[in-house]
Amino acid sequence: MLKQFIRFLLLVGILSVFAYSSWQCTTLQADDTSLPDVVDYNYHIRPILSDRCFKCHGPDANKREAHLRLDTPEGAYAAFKDNTKAHAIVPGNPEASEVMARITSKDTSLRMPPMKSNLTLSPREIELIEKWIQQGAKYKPHWAFIVPKSPAIPDADESWVRNPIDHFTYVKMKEKGLSPSEEADKERLLKRVCFDLTGLPPSLEMQERFLKDTSPNAYEKIVDELLGNKHYGEKMATYWLDVARYADSHGYQDDGLRTMWPWRDWVIHAFNSNYSYAKFLTWQLAGDLIPHATKEMVLATGFNRNHKITQEGGVIDEEYRVEYVNDRTSTFGKAFLALTFECSKCHDHKYDPISQKDYYSTFAFFNQVPEKGLFGTIDASFADPPNIKITSQEVSSILKFINKRDTAAVEVMVMQDSTQWRPTYVLNRGNYDAHGEPVGVGIPKSILPYSPQKYGKNRLGLAKWLLDDQNPLTSRVFVNRVWFQFFGRGIVKTLGDFGMQGELPSHPELLDWLAVDFKSHHWNIKRLVKQIVTSATYRQSSVVKSEHLKVDPDNVYLSHAPRLRIPAENVRDHVLASSGLLNPEIGGPSVKPYQPKGIWEVASSGRGSLMTYVQDHRKDLYRRGMYVFIKRTVPPPSMLIFDASNRDQCEVQRGRTNTPLQALVMMNDPHVSESARVLAENMLKLKLPTDELLSQVFRKIVCRTPQSKELSILKKYLEAEQNEFKKRPQKIKKLLQIGEYPVEPSLLNPFTAALMQTIQMIYNMEETLMRV
Repeated sequence: MLKQFIRFLLLVGILSVFAYSSWQCTTLQADDTSLPDVVDYNYHIRPILSDRCFKCHGPDANKREAHLRLDTPEGAYAAFKDNTKAHAIVPGNPEASEVMARITSKDTSLRMPPMKSNLTLSPREIELIEKWIQQGAKYKPHWAFIVPKSPAIPDADESWVRNPIDHFTYVKMKEKGLSPSEEADKERLLKRVCFDLTGLPPSLEMQERFLKDTSPNAYEKIVDELLGNKHYGEKMATYWLDVARYADSHGYQDDGLRTMWPWRDWVIHAFNSNYSYAKFLTWQLAGDLIPHATKEMVLATGFNRNHKITQEGGVIDEEYRVEYVNDRTSTFGKAFLALTFECSKCHDHKYDPISQKDYYSTFAFFNQVPEKGLFGTIDASFADPPNIKITSQEVSSILKFINKRDTAAVEVMVMQDSTQWRPTYVLNRGNYDAHGEPVGVGIPKSILPYSPQKYGKNRLGLAKWLLDDQNPLTSRVFVNRVWFQFFGRGIVKTLGDFGMQGELPSHPELLDWLAVDFKSHHWNIKRLVKQIVTSATYRQSSVVKSEHLKVDPDNVYLSHAPRLRIPAENVRDHVLASSGLLNPEIGGPSVKPYQPKGIWEVASSGRGSLMTYVQDHRKDLYRRGMYVFIKRTVPPPSMLIFDASNRDQCEVQRGRTNTPLQALVMMNDPHVSESARVLAENMLKLKLPTDELLSQVFRKIVCRTPQSKELSILKKYLEAEQNEFKKRPQKIKKLLQIGEYPVEPSLLNPFTAALMQTIQMIYNMEETLMRV
């Protein structure tokens, strides 16, 4: 079998290289050494100061050196306390500005940043600061804290643009000396939009239908069909589950069972029903506080209770209760504002205008839940209060979107505020028992001042504040996240950090236009998604021009479509769907598919129902990846290898890696081998000629028609494998019995085994797992 394995690897490589022969290596982008005519604080100066200066001369008063503050004009222009004739910055006069003297000093004991910081300024950065001071050293509020206004849509090549998005991207391309790529061919475009909107490959029937449709709106019809597909909600929900840190266990050492899947069913339902983002946000933050709240509204607040919870005896109750509130506060900051609130838990933020007092004023909104740090035991059959019971009768009447399989009531943790107001204090150094100054509810004034009289003194008021037309962040953050889902990179690359240390937007006018347009159209998510996927920018080919690589190696300016590996959950979905094994059921409890033995047991505390892994069977083995059971201390290994989140905390952006382990998963995971076997058996029942059989298999998996050279390679490999199995018939039965799906006894022969191996090779091709 070693010879077969080597041949397998070589052919996977040959097919992948053949499929992508047009790709070239990325080259590094040369730095732009020219200075802008007008030096802008937000886009040229603040990033330098934030990286090199704000740690010692920024918002954190406790760590501020020499009483010098450079993040505000008042601080930068003020006279020094020990020398009233000296100023850090004198607008219009670099020679009189102490900043210039210190950053250009030859004396290492005086030069800034200090040597011990291991930070330096490049000659160009020094020139930028000098020119900025010469031009008046004008400070501006941080770009993300300025309320977005809809810019004029720029003129562009009318023959290329399809909607306003394209006007902005086209102009930016031209500024950088780039030009748009041609539209992707119909097969690749269909695969792309199917995976982006449903997480599933297009069926052969859909492929045929789209290829035959020559009408001008053929693509738009497909988009509308996919937006109306029940699997659209699953695809959109998967990303939100990372943000909401959804899991099926509590976390920490004992890591007992948690039942929150009805909340996951609600998220899928909300996306499929196209709830406005305003409703989606409000119900999750404060559905329980809405007058005459329905049970669905209360269920939505499970978002806040998805954090880790301890079940270990001996813990200090108040310490863990405070930890839960900290989690909700940090999640709020990252999920809805893309700010690193957690950096202010122990001290003032070192870079952003978020004081420790601001942090605990936000903390106060989430500090009113009548919960305990430790409640119940690891095997408790009830959810930690506050909770709600969901009965079969309610599922059949008011909560029809919940996929409840048995008659027993299901308990889910939700939000509920105490009848008496719990006071909140600044916690010195973040310690749960170190009460400092008492605080009321509030939010950093730098974003938008919070008035309890205007909004209210609870989470519902917080939701109203988020949706205030003067809030500069809420719409920007969400449209940026949606953009990321379709382009693999946000307009602001740092999805979770719109603060001083975050990256600047690549297309600031486009971001503001999208944010304002989204709000003005009632926060309509499906409309936003359709705008993006019907744009000419999205529909471009992913083939890269060599001249574009030199100018824009990271494709920041979108002169071609990005090549992205499909998410971990969709790797599983693709294999199951293309083989015909996928169970398309929507919602319901999580499932435990094949997993290597002993993994849970090694990491178990030795007690509780999740001490050992008990695999599911029959149709539950073939459910979508988003329903795979997530035990926080031992996440599903095959999905973790493909960069899935372990759901320990709010995560708005997964890592993206390429490792040999991913190839090993595709070659050895039972669900891949089983899918290859079942697809082989199903195809053989059609009794097709070999060329047609291989062509259909290729189209099911790669989602395009194979070229003649590719078909020739596959055919030769199939023949070689068949000959090998004829020589070693004892290998056939072992290979064809992988997985629990019933084996067709009449198909236990060398050709079936060879076809299975050929299919598994196609599953291992790079293009199979890429959205191009």
